[in-house]
Amino acid sequence: MKIVNFADTPSLVSQFMMELRDVNVQHDPLRFRRNLERIGEIMAYEISRTLNYRTEEITTPLATAKCQTIADQLVLGTIFRAGIPFHQGFLNYFDRAQNAFVSAYRKYKEKENFDVFIEYLASPRLDGKVLILADPMLATGASMELSYRALLTKGTPAHIHVASVIASQTAVDYIARTFPADRTTLWVGAIDAEINAHSYIVPGLGDAGDLAYGIKE
Repeated sequence: MKIVNFADTPSLVSQFMMELRDVNVQHDPLRFRRNLERIGEIMAYEISRTLNYRTEEITTPLATAKCQTIADQLVLGTIFRAGIPFHQGFLNYFDRAQNAFVSAYRKYKEKENFDVFIEYLASPRLDGKVLILADPMLATGASMELSYRALLTKGTPAHIHVASVIASQTAVDYIARTFPADRTTLWVGAIDAEINAHSYIVPGLGDAGDLAYGIKE
């Protein structure tokens, strides 16, 4: 599995990451959502450089011109609810892509013990397409894997791009074990070393869904 870690080379992503993590900035939900969206846009551009293209001849007001356009069929997948603004960043750039949505949630059996459940799936057929599966926080990797397994009921994609803003090293290792290594690329804004007893990434940024949309009960 190929891993692209944006923290290896400082860029605008570094600035947006700082604001997402900073307790003095992240309390602004609008700014928090927009920073997730902007990181999604940057990742979309970088992913676009790995895709297949074809040449088309178009007519301008003065003559004709040969242009490059994406040949791959794209599906943008996201996991509710924190993934929505992140997904929007990808959709801003891949505006002709199809879209898939998965609802994955933790159901706690005890304070520090939970299972992950898939409750909702809406997706086009995936056979032979390029799947970009986006979720801002990759803590254990379990939700991402279960979402991927659910999406496989709609067909087998030609390539999978897993995109996250912050991942734990535990989750990176888990994705490397459970996703097809020859057809998966992981794009991540940063990799943090730890997860705590509640399976939150440390230092991480907290609960991305709550910060984006308000505290849930």
